[in-house]
Amino acid sequence: MANTLGRTLLCATAAATLLAAPLVTVTAATANPEGTDLVIEEAYLKAGSKGAFYNEKFVEIGNPTDAAVSLDGWSLQYRSATGTGTFSASALQGTVPAKGTFLVSMAGNGGATAAGEDLPAADDTATLNPSGTTGTLVLSDATAPLALAAGPVTTGTDGVVDLLGYGASNTFESAVRTVTGDNSVPNGLVRQGTTDTDVNGADFSVTTTLTPRNAAGETTAPTEPTEPTDPGDGGTPTPGTPAETVTIAQLQGTTDTSPYAGKSVTTDGVVTAVYGTGGFNGYTIQTPGTGGAIDLGAHTASDAVFVFSSATAGLVHEGDHVRVTGAVSEYFGLTELTVSGASSLQQLDDTVAAPQPAAVAFPSSDAQRESLESMLVAPQGAYTVADNYTTNQYGEVVLASGTKRLVQPTEVGRPGSAEAKAVEADNAARKVTLDDGASTNFLTQANQGIPVSWLTQGPVTVGAAATFTEPVVLDYRNNGWKFQPTAPITGATPAADLPASFSKVRQPAPQDVGGDLKLAGFNVLNYFPTTGDELTGCKYYTDRAGDPVTVNSGCDARGAAEQEDFLRQQVKIVKAINGLDADVVSLEEIENSVRFGQDRDAAVATLVDALNAATGQDTWAYAKSPAVVPASEDVIRLALIYKKDRVEPVGESTILLDDAFTNARQPVADAFRPVGGTADDDFLVIANHFKSKGSGTGENADQGDGQGASNADRVEQAKALVTFSTDMQEQYGTDKVFMLGDFNAYSKEDPVVVLDEAGYTDLGPALDSTEYSYVFSGLSGSLDHVFASKAALETVTGVDIWNINSVESVGLEYSRYNYNATNLYTDDVYRASDHDPILVGFDLDAAGTDPGTDPTPVPTPTPTPVPTPTPTPTPVPPVDGITPPVAPSESLLTEANRGGVSAPASARAGETITVTVGSASAGDVVNVWLFSEPTLIGTAVVASDGTVRVTIPADTAAGAHRLAVTAADGSLIGWTPITITTDGQLAFTGAAGLGAGALVAFLLLAAGAGVLIVRRRRRTVAAE
Repeated sequence: MANTLGRTLLCATAAATLLAAPLVTVTAATANPEGTDLVIEEAYLKAGSKGAFYNEKFVEIGNPTDAAVSLDGWSLQYRSATGTGTFSASALQGTVPAKGTFLVSMAGNGGATAAGEDLPAADDTATLNPSGTTGTLVLSDATAPLALAAGPVTTGTDGVVDLLGYGASNTFESAVRTVTGDNSVPNGLVRQGTTDTDVNGADFSVTTTLTPRNAAGETTAPTEPTEPTDPGDGGTPTPGTPAETVTIAQLQGTTDTSPYAGKSVTTDGVVTAVYGTGGFNGYTIQTPGTGGAIDLGAHTASDAVFVFSSATAGLVHEGDHVRVTGAVSEYFGLTELTVSGASSLQQLDDTVAAPQPAAVAFPSSDAQRESLESMLVAPQGAYTVADNYTTNQYGEVVLASGTKRLVQPTEVGRPGSAEAKAVEADNAARKVTLDDGASTNFLTQANQGIPVSWLTQGPVTVGAAATFTEPVVLDYRNNGWKFQPTAPITGATPAADLPASFSKVRQPAPQDVGGDLKLAGFNVLNYFPTTGDELTGCKYYTDRAGDPVTVNSGCDARGAAEQEDFLRQQVKIVKAINGLDADVVSLEEIENSVRFGQDRDAAVATLVDALNAATGQDTWAYAKSPAVVPASEDVIRLALIYKKDRVEPVGESTILLDDAFTNARQPVADAFRPVGGTADDDFLVIANHFKSKGSGTGENADQGDGQGASNADRVEQAKALVTFSTDMQEQYGTDKVFMLGDFNAYSKEDPVVVLDEAGYTDLGPALDSTEYSYVFSGLSGSLDHVFASKAALETVTGVDIWNINSVESVGLEYSRYNYNATNLYTDDVYRASDHDPILVGFDLDAAGTDPGTDPTPVPTPTPTPVPTPTPTPTPVPPVDGITPPVAPSESLLTEANRGGVSAPASARAGETITVTVGSASAGDVVNVWLFSEPTLIGTAVVASDGTVRVTIPADTAAGAHRLAVTAADGSLIGWTPITITTDGQLAFTGAAGLGAGALVAFLLLAAGAGVLIVRRRRRTVAAE
């Protein structure tokens, strides 16, 4: 097959590597975990389609051996998913370098108008046209078309060196590799390294981190020769231009962009960290003798740099003194030196002073951090765990420098206030992530057999102190500063070899809150005794063995998939509730059993039975549903349970019937009297669960002030609750009121202010301001509250938020059972839910009242519930008098107007993304819209780098959409296509709303959500 001009030029680049290596022939492959034969390492077959990363399809062949392998007489072959005839074959030419790769390109979808960027120069071109979603590829050591029977391919089949059956193919190695989405969902298939177990489903994973690499080690498209450019313009190095010899400090420069970006340089350094496995594909080098005691005021340029080079990462070791030549670039904020092959690496045999870790506290400014980029550091001072949500997925732990957590700004100050802005600035100054030296996603099928980092060695609890015992590298990835170990770690790494450890801060029991009686609120995490397997149509999230664990969609159930899963959930909740030692407990997110044709109280009764079984006696009872219930209810509801020997209900419970709660759970109220008490001892309890922050349109759209979506509705719900409380006080004859539950509002947000101004005291901030009930996106705050009336406040003796749930990794939940080789689940109280329970002690101090001493209470009349008046909704005025933005006409979203803005080609529903508007718009207010039906997803001020951050509504339908940006005056700035997916998401717990859409909608708030980390993808970076 004739080589293209690009391949001819490429051969000269690769020649030095190939001349020294003997050519060998490889026979038909067997299962090859040791890595002794060629393999299909990566396949991207959706190229050219709308939103595609590249305009050509490709297959990357990997060579794990120490010798170059000739492909003369070999072929790449393809057959459709349902085909049974011979394969289509395309002969190959060329040589796969030792420990290297070989890139085969194919025409992309769309022909001359194929979408996507150019590939690196391909080593060969095949005439095949494989389907993007389903089919069979074969790497053959023969050119004749193969004729394989459908079904599993026997190990050692003649002519088959490697085979990949994907999608719904009828031909595969042991198990087919499923594919996510159609051609509009841009993803590919990647093997984890070069290990070949002859199981397609395990060896390959679906990825959006595409890394096409040719035999020369190039990862970006070639460019036409240009005139030499000035340092710092970010252009591609001019072919033939000699590399300039510089120090690493000169290479790094004194700003966040290297003055040599786009240039080829040669520099020397000592290897301080090696990442040959795990996905980083490189190592760091640092100038000899640098580091140690550094004055950050005078130290303006980093003495270390990350070397991106899969070709040489396996050839170096910590302590080696090396000279490297390569191209300088800024890869999403990290200065890198790309070394293409072994010929560009020279081992130096002189003796030099080893670099020393810089003994510094974490710098509060990006400028000072830049001066330490990629250097060894020995972190000084205190560090506190701020977030562990992605620890079970990516093996990273968010830290805060200092002894305090990172806090939600609106937990401390009113939205937009100086106090809130000060907290926001403090969070930015103190946040740093402790990573595991790898980009491994432990939730993909290919990696679930690898023990997860950090959590395997012990609990990592928010609020724990992190102590560093070994140096780390200060790194910048995924839009954040990170501490990297000097080599990749996993859960198999001995704890003694980890660079950091964490203090034990778990609370086995709540603090003593005093009082004669105790009241608690507990979100029970979609407690559904009706499991998915009892219904039709349910779809599931599964463990690593494919066994269903929790319901994903397709039915009204929201909890466990099967009885065994439900029992794992229930035992945690039972132990936690009994551990509170409360006398009355408000429950949120419990199944509304009437939706399944059962008695409305069936689920509550099931939980009470389990609580009693655990205590060994008839301890608990529940407040039964009233005669009047809402005509339309959610699948989750509120409930009140109580200890029978301590208190008793005063009459029938009452549910608020008000239009303000059409998108939330209707509050339920009941009065209780201590056993042996009198009417003077009665106290009123009202359980609440306001609308979540995850979705909303119009006045309920996220206003960008930190309060999330549907704030206007929560304000109306707070107003309705105030009216309801007044009515219930009259109905039940007591002014001692506790309104508690999940209000989905932090302590200084508008709904809380409504209740504060009505005369109620928020007991958490008032009496226990050092603890919080929820952690979202690394920030701690309280969504769960207890509001006390003036009369109730006078009885309160103490408050405690029992931190057993929000501070623990989601990996400990029943919903993540057997998701990893390390099974993190245990049947204790930790991570029984995603919200922490709040406990209140109070002393009614009534003469002669001793709860529990008189088993024969005096009967009291049962009040008759009266209809609750519906409050008239109060219009919410535009913020600061600004008229709400108007969506652009869809007729403007033409091909002629396409562009002007950019965004990721794809995103998950609920994911926060970066939209580039352009630095010319810095400081301007813009509105971001999602079409087909125009939805405002964000109003924001464009940052100095020309970007804004917005969140895709969690209930957005999967498929192709258009993202448009308008100026404050409504004019269209530009639009770009975007594909929304829900693939690969986990069971998001704590959701509000109906069905699967609302489960996803709660992504922005539920502990099953949080920060979505984008794995590293090698793509051409445009020069700035």
